Formats: sequence, structure tokens, C-alpha cells
Amino acid sequence: MIEPRKIAVAMSGGVDSSVAAALLVEQGEQVFGLMLRLWDSRPDRPNRCCSPHDMANARAVAAQLEIPFYVLDVREPFRQAVVEPFIAGYLEGITPNPCMACNRQIRWGHLLQHARKLGATHLATGHYARIQESGGHFHLFRPYDRTKDQSYVLSVLGQLDLEQSRFPLGELRKDQVRERARNLRLPVAGRPDSQDLCFLGGADYREFLSETAGITWEPGPILDQAGSPLGTHRGLPGYTVGQRKGIGVSGAVPLYVVAKDFRRNALVVGPRTALGRTSFRVDRMHWVADQPPDPGTSLTVQVRYRSPAVPARLRPNGIEDGAVVDLDEPLLQITPGQAAVFYNRDECLGGGVILQ
Repeated sequence: MIEPRKIAVAMSGGVDSSVAAALLVEQGEQVFGLMLRLWDSRPDRPNRCCSPHDMANARAVAAQLEIPFYVLDVREPFRQAVVEPFIAGYLEGITPNPCMACNRQIRWGHLLQHARKLGATHLATGHYARIQESGGHFHLFRPYDRTKDQSYVLSVLGQLDLEQSRFPLGELRKDQVRERARNLRLPVAGRPDSQDLCFLGGADYREFLSETAGITWEPGPILDQAGSPLGTHRGLPGYTVGQRKGIGVSGAVPLYVVAKDFRRNALVVGPRTALGRTSFRVDRMHWVADQPPDPGTSLTVQVRYRSPAVPARLRPNGIEDGAVVDLDEPLLQITPGQAAVFYNRDECLGGGVILQ
């Protein structure tokens, strides 16, 4: 006799996780909702993933679907695993991606472990991605709706994670998800998508770093690539390599942040072409298959959440969990601290962290 599945749905009070729960209920699965109580910086600036309004919406959806609903308080683990490395990264001059850490350590760490304690056999989320199983091996693929593709931030998952996970929205378009929510008269059907980092609570990240971490912004020179002064920056942690807007200087052509020279406390700017690189280093490599792809596998690499994937080749650099990525053509968006995620066509293979 096959043991019935009991699926915990990670609910956030948004339309995606709510419809994911509704679809599983329609399919006859035994479902319960589980919402994370995440860290926020100020009482008047609640975390965008678990504000009181979102919590009320999630409870209302669970009640309408007639499923149990629980809240898991992970404020302290979230602060340690997500917020503190985010702050430390900016102090080191890199641009971290906290969503990766959240997925790896909070959602497929604390949340999944707690769900198992409540009897869950699987964890479902509202992510747009697909899982396919073949011969006992689990593969992670891009979703049908490429405009909502979230496989990039799921590249930190491994075989056991995928075996225990479900992504009910992987074969739906976003407009279909909203239509399903309207047809079910879910109270979240019209809720807009969140665009910024949840723990900023709507604040600018520079304001957050100043208030929360007590970072003092030490002004310094803005230099062109030849070393000539162009102006004064407000503090290096407030800038990102590749940034164009908000630099405060202009030239004959649009200027971008090319480098941050912490030794001289200088911000180096240049034209867009100065950003192009045909190779870069990565470390902390992780593979969805729990082992690297076979040599000769056709690879593309995606270096930002919304950037296009481009042809790439991997070669060892003599460092454990590290590699050099070679590109056929210069790529502009390569930013230390962000993830480089590798694909074979639509399959997400895994990735690493871009180094300085």
C-alpha cells in the first residue's frame, strides 16, 4: 500500500503560494499551510514576506481551503543566515544575493525540517520552476512561463531537496495563476508581486545598511579609468559594480561603476564597454545532481536573476569547489557576490558565487 502524501505549503499571503495550495487541494492531496515569521528591521517596517496583512491573508486562504495553518518563527535564524551575510557582503565590497541563502538555509532548511516534524512528506512552494524525475534522479528545469523563471534562485537545491519538493505552478503562466485565484475568489487574487528584498521593508538598501548596521558612509573620490577625479562618492558600500543610476557624475557617454578601490576609498567609473569580461572566477560551487556535469556538457551561464544565459565553459582552477568560467563574448553584468548559475538548455545544473 502506497503511503499517502502529506504536503506542507510554504505560504506567504501572496497569490502564487495561495494558488499552489489550492491546486494541491484540488488534486486530493493532504495539505497544510506553513508560514515563516521572518526578521524585520523595525516594527513600522515589517518584512514584506510576513507582514501582519500578509499573515491575515494567508490565514484567510487556509480557512477558505479548509486546511490547517501554522506559523514558524525563524526570525533569529533568518537574521544570522540571511541578513548578517548581506550586511557583511556590502562591507566587503560585494553585492550578495540573500535569496540564495534564504532558500538554502531557511526554506529548505528550517522550514522543511519543521514540516517533516509535522508529518509532511513534501514541501510545496509557489516558485515558478519544474522538477522531473528519471530513474530515481531528480532534475530542475525552467518553468513554462519564462518571464517568471525562478530556477536561478533554486540552483542551491540538491537531490534530497528536489525529491521532497513540489512546484505546482511550474507549468502555468502567471496570468493563468491570477485567473485561477479570481475564479476561486481568493482574497489575494489582486495582490501585486513583491519586487524588493523582503527584509528591507520598502526601504532603500543604503538606508537599511546605515540604520541597521550602523555603517558610516565615508565620502571619497570618483575617478575615471585613467585616475582623473570626476566628483565625490557618498561611501563605497552604497554602490554596485555595473550601476549606472545615482552615481552623481556624468560624461560624454553614460558612466557605470567599474570598480570599487577600497585601498584608496575610490569609486572607479567608465563606459559600458569597460564592464565587459570574457572570464571570471567562482567558488562555493554546488550541483543539483550532487556532482558536476560530465565534461563536454553544453553549458550556458546566467550571472543575474533576470539576465540572459550565455554560452560558457568551465575549467578547474586548482581550488576545491572553485572554477574559472570562460565566455565566447564579453558579458557586462558580472558582479562579485552574485551567483553564476549553469544550465544545459532548460535544465538548471547548479552554480557558484562570483569572486572579485
